[in-house]
Amino acid sequence: MNAVRVVVRGRVQGVGFRAFVVREADALGVAGEVWNRRDGGVEAEGVGPSDALRRFVAALRRGPVHARVEQVMEQWFERELPRGGFRISEGADRA
Repeated sequence: MNAVRVVVRGRVQGVGFRAFVVREADALGVAGEVWNRRDGGVEAEGVGPSDALRRFVAALRRGPVHARVEQVMEQWFERELPRGGFRISEGADRA
């Protein structure tokens, strides 16, 4: 299955960015997870059909109303479809 890892930088923590990512992923049928990064960015990994993933990345480039997206890096790869839809990762911030 197609997959994409996206790192978003700018004003993306404390503005509802992760919740926005979950809503967008659910609406598009994308599975995966999103988490805050220690460097102030947000990172997400989505798995699904390539058209849905392209729309997912476009939504992350836009972000929610209070965010200010300054940089988006994406990495495409293949991965098995994870179980459980799309979620915000629990636990300590990563990367």
